[in-house]
Amino acid sequence: MSARHPEETGIAVIGLGRFGGRLAESLSRLGYEVLAIDHDPVRVQHWSADLDRVVQADSTEEVALRQLGLADFRRVVVAIGASLEASVLTVLALAELGIEQIWARATSEKHAKILHSVGAHHVVFPEAETGERVAHLIVSRMLDFIEFDDDFAIAKIKVPAPLVGRSLRDIAPQDRYGVMVVGEKQPGEPFRYAGPDTVLEADSVLIVEGGISQVQRFSALT
Repeated sequence: MSARHPEETGIAVIGLGRFGGRLAESLSRLGYEVLAIDHDPVRVQHWSADLDRVVQADSTEEVALRQLGLADFRRVVVAIGASLEASVLTVLALAELGIEQIWARATSEKHAKILHSVGAHHVVFPEAETGERVAHLIVSRMLDFIEFDDDFAIAKIKVPAPLVGRSLRDIAPQDRYGVMVVGEKQPGEPFRYAGPDTVLEADSVLIVEGGISQVQRFSALT
């Protein structure tokens, strides 16, 4: 298992169905402390040997979430899929706790709109997303991410603050960071392929390719 990230307070995953369980597993494999919550004792028992901390609780109750220390978490994922009501009430309870980043699973566009309206910051559709991919998005600053089998990824990221105003020739991302900047898109402008003379603008979005860890580190430059 990867080394843990001591600067993180951890990530909570609520709902241990197929998507939630795999997501929690992926986050743990990436080196993050995971608190997994489900109301079903069978699921709790199933995942207790693989995850750091698995508890049985009613996530729709704000008091229960507060007792579990959820108010101290910066990022929480609501992966509940079987009950729209439980999903919405859980997001609402987390919003009341003031969670900084609430990620929520949606089963339809209508469900997604409701989740956004009650406090979800990010909504994902498991039918189109894998737990591994969502895990990478949660723990990084990447806007989108595609992983390939041989430890290779293509990602969409905002221009890291330290690189604003600098050309790719000056930055030398392949030599310095192990990634290639394939293209750049400025607001209101079409996508364009990047070259050595491309100057990175503060409000631009980049398409970057390289090893998974290298792409993550590049997106996290501060």
